[in-house]
Amino acid sequence: MPYDPRMNYDPNRKLTDGDVMDLKPEGWWGDAGKLYRDFAFPNFMAGMRFALQVAEQAEARGHHPDIHVHYHYVRVNFFTHDAGGVTQLDLDAARAVNELAQGKA
Repeated sequence: MPYDPRMNYDPNRKLTDGDVMDLKPEGWWGDAGKLYRDFAFPNFMAGMRFALQVAEQAEARGHHPDIHVHYHYVRVNFFTHDAGGVTQLDLDAARAVNELAQGKA
């Protein structure tokens, strides 16, 4: 979302459900105030390696998702607890995870 000085831009501000649906990165979904995506892998260890990469990236960003490993797929959930919903920080982190999954990060 571009900066708009009229809005007092705050990346920690909870976004509306409509904003989340309009701005979510490719492959991501918004549900119950969370942003999530499932990533499929050929086997358990490939999914675990990806989950570890997501964790390392999150630690470097200082914004941590919930990561769920289910045999051959990994679900990544973003939610800003302090804001009580999805914020711009979550959208940015989701885009970074997409780049990681595409091998660009």
